[in-house]
Amino acid sequence: MGKGGEKTEEEEFEKKVPHYTWDEIQKHNSRTDQWLVIDRKVYNITNWALKHPGGLRVISHYAGEDATDAFQAFHPDLTLVRKFLKPLLLGELAPGEPGQDRQKKLELIEDFRALRKTAEDMKLFKTDLVFFSLYLGQLFLLEFLAWFTLSYFGSGWIPTLIAAFILATSQAQSGWLQHDFGHLSVFQKTKWNHLLHKFLIGHMKGASGNWWNHRHFQHHAKPNIFNKDPDVNMLKVFVLGNTQPVEFGKKKIKYLPYNYQHEYFFLIGPPLLIPVYFYIQIMMTMITRRDWVDLAWATTYYIRYFNTYASFYGFFGSVIFVLFVRFIESHWFVWVTQMNHIPMEIDDEKHKDWLSMQLDSTCNIEQSFFNDWFSGHLNFQIEHHLFPTMPRHNYYKIAPLVKSLCDKHGLSYQVKPLSQGFKDIIGSLKKSGDLWLDAYLHK
Repeated sequence: MGKGGEKTEEEEFEKKVPHYTWDEIQKHNSRTDQWLVIDRKVYNITNWALKHPGGLRVISHYAGEDATDAFQAFHPDLTLVRKFLKPLLLGELAPGEPGQDRQKKLELIEDFRALRKTAEDMKLFKTDLVFFSLYLGQLFLLEFLAWFTLSYFGSGWIPTLIAAFILATSQAQSGWLQHDFGHLSVFQKTKWNHLLHKFLIGHMKGASGNWWNHRHFQHHAKPNIFNKDPDVNMLKVFVLGNTQPVEFGKKKIKYLPYNYQHEYFFLIGPPLLIPVYFYIQIMMTMITRRDWVDLAWATTYYIRYFNTYASFYGFFGSVIFVLFVRFIESHWFVWVTQMNHIPMEIDDEKHKDWLSMQLDSTCNIEQSFFNDWFSGHLNFQIEHHLFPTMPRHNYYKIAPLVKSLCDKHGLSYQVKPLSQGFKDIIGSLKKSGDLWLDAYLHK
């Protein structure tokens, strides 16, 4: 109560605040009408989604459902972000409504949130800047070694191959490091994460930070979910999971002989993803969206690259050289990123809780010094997906606690050797291809 028995503004709001049921909220899940729930508060994000820094789609994927855990996972500074939520507030869940939609298990969700609080108390979201400085220094060293190899030994076949593999290593490791800054997991100040992200993905790799953000955050928000995760949008080149192949088979869809996809994967998957598909998509995105800032950053990469290597190979020779480097890097990238996801559950939206959704779609690879370095610590894919803003050097500390929580609730926590992860990609593609063929011939 205020002075003289008058109610404060806050108390007046609490009295007047509208209440909504889940049935009502779930009706607002179209592109032009979007509500979601965070901490039992109901927000209308229809117009805000167009201005959302992470992109329109990533926030829209949660329209009509609870987004509390996703909201906490993506935003390291919750106090700042909540200021943007205030004007969007519509009301709250009705007192009799459960805290979660669609019969999600409340005990599991509460235990996961308690785990997150434990991680915060253990200071696992605190960054070791020396760790990331050493990784950044590694990139400069690799770039120097590639140039030095050609300067000292000449541009013959052997020095060229050595320099190409060194540069591919630099590109792969730049990819893992830009990933850290893109997830805001290094600096406390968001602006410094954004600046280093632009530098690494633009100047060091010749790509677009905004393209990466809008694509990758969708993958994290709804991993392995058709029409929401762009990483499983295979443009009808591959069929994935158990349901899509059967659906394609029944409809007699045959853009390619999918029963051989585990074989042609070696021809059009790792060799072409980065040098062809990604770079066409990146350039088209920057130009069509008039993203001149990212285009300027990417241009500095090509200026630096051709200024360094044209003296060895000439202009056209340098183009061939960079494509060869991308070809090597693409193999590295595809095998590492797909071993954690392709063999896992891939399906339509099932509206699972955050923990169950991430565990069903991700798996880990055994820890070792090489595996950590080779994969940019994405061998801890489960921990990364659960806590995307956690610095990667702390994944191994939270992993036993995650596994313990999974054991308590009977959830599968998969860890496998690196070689098995690679094999499972091919095995999964073959299984999906066989399902397609069976449905195509007999259903």
